[in-house]
Amino acid sequence: MRVLHVAQPTTGGVPRVVLSYAADQLCQGHDIVVACPDGPLAKAVRRAGLAHLPWSAARRPGPGVLEEVRALRNLVEDARPDVVHLHSAKAGLAGRLAVRGRVPTVFQPHAWSFEAVRGGMRRAALRWERHATRWTGLVLCVSEAESRLGRRSGVAGEHRVVRNGVDLGRFSPIAREAARPGLGVDAATPLAVCVGRLCEQKGQDRLIAAWPGIRAEVPGAELVLVGDGPDRTRLETLAGPGIRFAGAVADPRPWYAAADVVAVPSRWEGMALVPLEAQAMARSVVAFEVAGMAESVPREAGRVVPAGDTGAFAAALARRLRDRELTLAEGRLGARYALLAHDATAAARNVTGLYAELLKRCGVDA
Repeated sequence: MRVLHVAQPTTGGVPRVVLSYAADQLCQGHDIVVACPDGPLAKAVRRAGLAHLPWSAARRPGPGVLEEVRALRNLVEDARPDVVHLHSAKAGLAGRLAVRGRVPTVFQPHAWSFEAVRGGMRRAALRWERHATRWTGLVLCVSEAESRLGRRSGVAGEHRVVRNGVDLGRFSPIAREAARPGLGVDAATPLAVCVGRLCEQKGQDRLIAAWPGIRAEVPGAELVLVGDGPDRTRLETLAGPGIRFAGAVADPRPWYAAADVVAVPSRWEGMALVPLEAQAMARSVVAFEVAGMAESVPREAGRVVPAGDTGAFAAALARRLRDRELTLAEGRLGARYALLAHDATAAARNVTGLYAELLKRCGVDA
């Protein structure tokens, strides 16, 4: 098969999923092309020996959408793929307008666009997703919760679920004692780590607001925010004692390894990679119950609290910062769970199998 993956984000979880699928499909002997803006994803694509087509696109819809659609239409005509796989909202918008069902099309929302907006923008996003199903051969969701939300919201069509996975060879347990000296963290410090883009979706503002109460219960505890994003300046003004901004890092593994507990305060997700990566590295997770979280964090591997209940979130985090034995036990179970249920290679093979099913439905030999 010749597959064209299209993505607008070049950093964060979506590009990691795109690269995982594309690299495995190349290893299986398929002809793989990735269209995305220049940036970290494009560099990783080229390092992996994959073909890259530059596609200039802004993160949000705006006056440039028509030009983005035209450019993507030209890329599709040049690439002549058997399958177009559109990742996340912007690629889903531009790609389906460009292709309009002329090529078998997979759309993977990686969290629904209408969760990110309110009022008239939310209604417009919902209308678009309902309309665009006519040009979508397969809606690929990363969690059952994401699929259920789409169906309840009127996004019809063929839905399939392939849960996210992680590279278990790369994300594996590392002792805290080995990781902390290089990061300037004392061995005895109770440490919470939050990894993710600094933006409304990832909810770091709620964690920062709860931190003074957590630190009052666990004196000397520290919180490290790993990542960068549009909200960094605002979050820095909100942050008080015991909060450190590590910025964007090429490799988050040392921070996972250094943590006693990994905090995931997201407002919405499809199925976040951070809790999967943390568990693969044998770290306890505390998260809000947004889409995909209850499916990816077993009860014995951490704590998933009702969405938006910052009191319960803070209590769960404080308990784990006080009790390292609890986090060690939860981490061990999480690592076993990740090994059994969230292998990135298995996820990629499942996705490739769905392409073959889609092509067969469309009367094309895979």
